[in-house]
Amino acid sequence: MGELEYGRLLSCMRRAMEGQELVISFLGGSITQGSLASSDTRTYAYQVYQWWCDTFQDASFHYVNGGIGGTTSHFGVSRVFEDVLMYRPDVVVVDFSVNDDADVFFQETFEGLIRKLISFETAPAVLVLNNVYYDTGENAQKYHNAVTDYYNIPHVSILDTVYQRMKAGEFRREELTSDGLHPNDKGHGLLAQEIIKYLEQVRQKAEDIGFCDGDIREVLPRTLPTPLTVNAYQEAVRLSIQNSAPELNGFRADTGEKMGHLDFFKNGWIGRKKGDRISFEVECSCIAVQYRKTIRRPSPVAKLVLDGNQEGAILLDGNFEEDWGDCLYLERVLHHGDLGKHLVEIEVVQADAEDKEPFYLLSLIVAN
Repeated sequence: MGELEYGRLLSCMRRAMEGQELVISFLGGSITQGSLASSDTRTYAYQVYQWWCDTFQDASFHYVNGGIGGTTSHFGVSRVFEDVLMYRPDVVVVDFSVNDDADVFFQETFEGLIRKLISFETAPAVLVLNNVYYDTGENAQKYHNAVTDYYNIPHVSILDTVYQRMKAGEFRREELTSDGLHPNDKGHGLLAQEIIKYLEQVRQKAEDIGFCDGDIREVLPRTLPTPLTVNAYQEAVRLSIQNSAPELNGFRADTGEKMGHLDFFKNGWIGRKKGDRISFEVECSCIAVQYRKTIRRPSPVAKLVLDGNQEGAILLDGNFEEDWGDCLYLERVLHHGDLGKHLVEIEVVQADAEDKEPFYLLSLIVAN
């Protein structure tokens, strides 16, 4: 157990034993959101939350689930405040190991997310969950766990536990997941069991050593070590209609009211006709554009031009070829570029009367 996170979990459990209020939160993709569980209470996240309620019955707990399907730590680091941190969490379980690719880019965005979490004023205890593709055994835990080990943050690996039990013949894949990725009720239960095993170890250690006076969080180090990566994404900002005013020529701001974090396609800009344009002036070194790819085809196609470079234009195709639902697609535009002012111009270049949905621009995500 890492000293930093062991101390934070110990603090949470001590306060729970004293009957205090704690916020138990989760941030991740579709598995955290609860995909393929039969109800919200059968998800691994809710079962872990329920363990806190059942174990410390004199305390009061609040549940925050910030899972959004099909999203990565790149999006996660830009949305973590409004979806988790603004609720002032005491515990945060993080799960992006099957949404992030196993590469250095997502190692950097993941590190930015971890640093933002552990440096937050509530000093939350962070625990990382490594989910897995059950058909292939693939995930990003090699890159993610290099970060967690560097910061002494615990991680629970489904690749190293449930997946190995399945490979040994204890379970058939179909008993755990129908699509090779998203757990069914039994699969969610096994995920929860692995996390609870770790929490029980901490709880037992807490009982063995007892509790001292004062809040353990007060003696934890507040200065973070030098980043493991370039760490350009720790302070990533998501620009939407709530905090930016781009130049509109045909695009319009979406006036629909957003109803919770799972009401995805709100607070953005809408373009319907060929020639509709929107432009942003931003100061940063990293840029990504987030837009909707929809299964309700056909949908318009737009073009993004950075700093007037027409030859390097990026097509933003609003048509989604998958069938599981509309996608919060995130396209990298600039990564470790020049730190300074940049012009981002987006124009609808293909649209017709047969389109079933407009082009929907959700945000720009910018970082230094």
